[in-house]
Amino acid sequence: MTATAAVPSEVWTCPFCPLACDQLGVETPAATGRFSLRGGACERAERALGRFDGAPATPTVDGRPTTLDAALQAAAALLRASRQPLFAGLGTDVDGARALYPLACATGAITDSAGGEPLIQGLRALQDRGQFTTTLAEVRTRADVIVFVGGLPTAMAPLIGARCGIVDSQLAQRHVVMLGGSAEDETTLAGWAGPGVSVESIALTGDLFDTMALLAALTAQRRLPDAPPALAALAQRLHQARYGVLVGAPPRLPAQGALIIEAVHRIVDQLNRKARAAALWIGGGNGAATANQVFAWLSGLPVRSRAGPHGLEHEPHAFDANRLLNGAAVDALLWVSSFDADAAPPATALPLVVLGHPAQAAACQRAGAVFIPVSTPGIGCDGHVFRTDGTVLMPLHAVRRDSLPTVADVARRLTALMQAEGTA
Repeated sequence: MTATAAVPSEVWTCPFCPLACDQLGVETPAATGRFSLRGGACERAERALGRFDGAPATPTVDGRPTTLDAALQAAAALLRASRQPLFAGLGTDVDGARALYPLACATGAITDSAGGEPLIQGLRALQDRGQFTTTLAEVRTRADVIVFVGGLPTAMAPLIGARCGIVDSQLAQRHVVMLGGSAEDETTLAGWAGPGVSVESIALTGDLFDTMALLAALTAQRRLPDAPPALAALAQRLHQARYGVLVGAPPRLPAQGALIIEAVHRIVDQLNRKARAAALWIGGGNGAATANQVFAWLSGLPVRSRAGPHGLEHEPHAFDANRLLNGAAVDALLWVSSFDADAAPPATALPLVVLGHPAQAAACQRAGAVFIPVSTPGIGCDGHVFRTDGTVLMPLHAVRRDSLPTVADVARRLTALMQAEGTA
């Protein structure tokens, strides 16, 4: 990756987790060429920045280095030969997703994001019951009771406490509750306690499904014999709150997590009859939420859809990428991952096209594979991504512009090649 210019680190937005934090900067020491955070710490961001070492990245076909033009021709040939391709991962920004959608339409591809199941669980709950959600800014400035459902999402969003305002003085008093959680979560929760912040950990009654069903019933003020006192007190506290927020992370939920999400929505609905409450869902990182938003704009349908022989189709179960790959229901895979170096394509013997982080090159060195290294929005190029709260589009500014093509560049060129072949 060749540096061609630099931009001020003060305008940096981190693209490496669903929070899209914009309060930190990035330094690029001239001696090493490696990035480091400035103005704070975040383990996830620091680990991701460490995967950019400035080494040259070259496209490969069948494991052999080649030119970008040759790699594009090879990728187009693989897609043309496919009767049912799968476009998965979808780790890109708005511009990349906008360019991938016409390519998916041109090839009849099924689309699914990395971590697609948690995303679909949330969408199913939204489709079935609707939802009332809030933003990070509202939680920070208004929420006086915050309930973390199923533990703390700090592994996927390390700065969630700060972004929710738990450790600052926005409010005179704030109460933070954790339902379930690990020993590490208990330690983090205890560290949040201090002036103006009280914390409470409530053990699950049965599993998380049972606990949320009980809390929903208690919030609806149903009479329950032998109701757990801690849950009964929490239901009362939520009714008395000025603004209660339930925070959950769909990727952390067990199978059939949509039932837990629906329970959260029932609690929020009940509270909003006389008070104010909302949900906040943490997820959709690495471009998953962005791709879903863009595909919905362009087609009216979320991911796990395709423009096929029968028109637009949406199959939230049948179009699961893992299900398709395991069931040999697709014959080619185009994998997109421009943010996360560890989000390598799943193991498959299918013809493979990867538009990926430069560090993924070694994982794509095999026969039948085309690897095209792409620029990471927020590092080597500008872009935009949707933040976890779904209504905020965050700008990404390059720290050190590189010579790599963007996902949008590659997708548009592939679409042009497919269209040219169709008219030949």
